[in-house]
Amino acid sequence: MVDQVVVEPKTDGITLKAELVGSFEQIKSRLGSMQNFEIKLYDGKLVAVRIESRDIQKRPFLFVVNEFLPQSLNIDYTIANDASPKMRKLSVLKDTLGMLSMINDLYSVNISEIFQYLDSAISDVMGSISQNYSTLFNSYDAIFNDYKELKKANFELSSSNKTLAVRAVQLTDENQRLAERIKTLESYSDQSLMSMVEEWLTAHDGEIDIVEFSNTYKMSPTRVEEILNKMVAMGYISLKG
Repeated sequence: MVDQVVVEPKTDGITLKAELVGSFEQIKSRLGSMQNFEIKLYDGKLVAVRIESRDIQKRPFLFVVNEFLPQSLNIDYTIANDASPKMRKLSVLKDTLGMLSMINDLYSVNISEIFQYLDSAISDVMGSISQNYSTLFNSYDAIFNDYKELKKANFELSSSNKTLAVRAVQLTDENQRLAERIKTLESYSDQSLMSMVEEWLTAHDGEIDIVEFSNTYKMSPTRVEEILNKMVAMGYISLKG
């Protein structure tokens, strides 16, 4: 059996001076429409709890507790171990301000204090961003330059591929034409080819060079040899020596 390791979140809190102008019953009725919040009224105070997540044992893990007292507002919250405490604090303050905006005529919070907390939280977050901005920008700039080079290379390759594709089509057409020409030349009838041989012999003092004849008429030497043998067998020509 493996023991379960219980991970506890970090905690933090904020306390603001406040004044109850209306009644907690009115505040509860006003905040009752808020989703994800559980509103309770007991022991002369009102508590608004928002549970964001639970651990493996179903216990609240990430949560915010707003405790409204007649003269103060206590905000307690947890922070995930892998989260930024500065960002978490700012997020909690934002949500609390949203809640207070709904009950500003019933519950008054010290404006100076909340401004100080907000100013501090925003400064902390902006400080963290500014420290990492230079590194982030340099990384982005380097990646963007690589991207531009790759885009340029891709464009050049695409252009080359288009040129090669056009050339390949041209070569294919040319090869097809040559193949058809060779086929036509090789398809001389025996009678036509024998006449060509006789004309050649007459023009070359009765001698024929098979290779030269083949190259002249663009046909295979084998085909020339076949027709010469046939002419010898038929007695049209004879071999010397």
